[in-house]
Amino acid sequence: GEGEGEGGIVEQLQGMISGLISEIERQVAREPRPKRGSAGNSSEAPVHFRIYTSKPPFPGGLPPPIGLPFMPGGPSGGDDEDGEVPTLERRLRAAGLPAEAEEVVTRELRRLRRMSPMHSEYSTLVDYLEWMAELPWAPPESPQPPVPLSQARAQLEEDHYAMDKVKQRILEFLAVCHLRGDTKGSILCMLGPPGIGKTSLGKSVAAALGRPFHRVSVGGIHSEAEVRGHRRTYVGALPGLILQAVKKCGAANCVIMLDEVDKLGRNSYNGDPSSALLEVLDPEQNGAFRDHFLAVPFNLSQVLFIATANEMEGIPRPLRDRMEVIELTGYTVDDKVAIAARHLLPKQVALHGLSPGQLSLGEEELDHLISGYTREAGVRELERKLGALCRAIAANVSEAGEAASEAAAAAAAAAGGADEGAPSEGGGGSEAAAAAEAATAAAAPIALSVADIERVLGPPRFEPRRDVARRITKPGIALGLAATVFGGETLFVEVEQVAGKGAVQMTGNIKEVMQESVKAALTWIRANVAELGLAKTASEALLNTTDLHIHFPEGATPKDGPSAGVTITTALTSLLTGRLVRNDVAMTGEITLRGLVLPVGGIKEKVVAAHRAGVRTVLLPQANEKDLRELPQKVLDEMQFELVSDVREVIRAALVPADVTEAEAAGSASGDGSEPATDDGRQVPLSHPLPSVPTGVP
Repeated sequence: GEGEGEGGIVEQLQGMISGLISEIERQVAREPRPKRGSAGNSSEAPVHFRIYTSKPPFPGGLPPPIGLPFMPGGPSGGDDEDGEVPTLERRLRAAGLPAEAEEVVTRELRRLRRMSPMHSEYSTLVDYLEWMAELPWAPPESPQPPVPLSQARAQLEEDHYAMDKVKQRILEFLAVCHLRGDTKGSILCMLGPPGIGKTSLGKSVAAALGRPFHRVSVGGIHSEAEVRGHRRTYVGALPGLILQAVKKCGAANCVIMLDEVDKLGRNSYNGDPSSALLEVLDPEQNGAFRDHFLAVPFNLSQVLFIATANEMEGIPRPLRDRMEVIELTGYTVDDKVAIAARHLLPKQVALHGLSPGQLSLGEEELDHLISGYTREAGVRELERKLGALCRAIAANVSEAGEAASEAAAAAAAAAGGADEGAPSEGGGGSEAAAAAEAATAAAAPIALSVADIERVLGPPRFEPRRDVARRITKPGIALGLAATVFGGETLFVEVEQVAGKGAVQMTGNIKEVMQESVKAALTWIRANVAELGLAKTASEALLNTTDLHIHFPEGATPKDGPSAGVTITTALTSLLTGRLVRNDVAMTGEITLRGLVLPVGGIKEKVVAAHRAGVRTVLLPQANEKDLRELPQKVLDEMQFELVSDVREVIRAALVPADVTEAEAAGSASGDGSEPATDDGRQVPLSHPLPSVPTGVP
């Protein structure tokens, strides 16, 4: 039986193969192959790729053959309407391909029909056609209508505190989009320190336009193929990040955010990704963007690109030229207090399982938290500190809830015992009351004090606002201002002299530009010793027989830039003349060898940093007066600005009078006025009055 069964199967297979060969011979005889070079029907499939299946009944009880699996007539191809190739054809016809893409797809489909599924290119070709079918080649026929401007304005005000200029620019952009009906020609770049809401602003723009939003992080990519895609000759080839984002959005008019565009890879052997982005972000070229994987033009002109960056220096100049930069600056302390109360604290309360309103912080407590535990332009560290407070409260609430549950269980047990036996008088009632009291205490709102904050977070990391005044205790110390990618910072300059031969030593991790500022300051002082009140012979002996050491504290932080010239000159003059620098004055600006004060950048960040540090008078270059219009009104109301054009004006405004002793000037650290205070409380008059800039700067 068993041998006969195997023999029957062999005979059946041989019969099928013989029939297949006979059919091939008949078709070859009936349809002769056209001669080479003749204009025959080139679209006719070769004979050996036709479908061959047996007709029922099938002998010997064998299962019905489904065609040879290595031919398109098998499971993966053929004329079956539910096969892979017909499905792809229907999807591609419905994709609305442009003429060039349709021609390429038709050619590739013809190749796919003639190709065996076991061919090495079969899966790659199927992936290519699937990408062509899934990409949105045309805007949706019934797009979501844009949000009215009044609603967009209200949404921006609700989601983002302060940043009035930025929100106004976004509303102007939305108004133009509403009037034109598209966003072609608009490439926005939001420039600002980390943690100030650049990504959330991009989401708000997408919501106001009624379009899908996708974020692409381009920081650190080192290959052009990450932007343009890989050619299909590579195994596992895919389109670039741009077309992947368009596919995920599913719309040709989506909003794509290119995050951290200033951190693109440099000096790569695989091509420059910033150069690849030039075509993507150029409104005149991205209408026919050619990805290496697709190898056909794709229209990106309807896509709104929004880039984000922390600093302008990291963006290549050709790429910067293609974007409209919207500058965002850091928040003031008052802004952070409002943001924490309106957004951050409710968010952290919900994330940590607390009920709304169960944790509250007053303005004084929030101000202490911001000033003592955070020193940043944004609010990320502040949000982490609020999360730490919420975790501590959540732990207390959980323990109180467990105690309430145990008390309730004990009360229920006591009540059951009272029903069975003789209860103790009032025992069950007191335990039930205790359980109810514990449950009420667990759900009661909690208002944290400054002492509670320090108990949870430890002692403050940063000194109070007046710590700046307490550090200027002797001649040779001045306070400057610097702008970094994290916002504005205060920068101390300390100068000391020791016996030597006139050498100058510079420490504090300063770079070449700042070293040149030191040399320019020393040259100006040597050339103007008479104006500084120093006898020429005495000053020459002093400068030639002593060494100067110029130090910038916090040496682990690199420092560079052209805005420390006036601060270095003031510190050197203070040391050589023995006059103390006012402890409520900060300054910024570069100097020339002739003593001119040149304008610098980052004025808003620097002034906000001075305000945050408790300084109320800032010396600025005369040419930077226009930048005061960008300052928040609260900062303008609380600060004074001395506009200077010569370093002599800086020295007159920054140094205390020569007749004030060092001991008297040192007492200004405990004074609460804008002028130095002596030990007996009297105010030391300034060398000349400081005119303040009117708060209503036009």
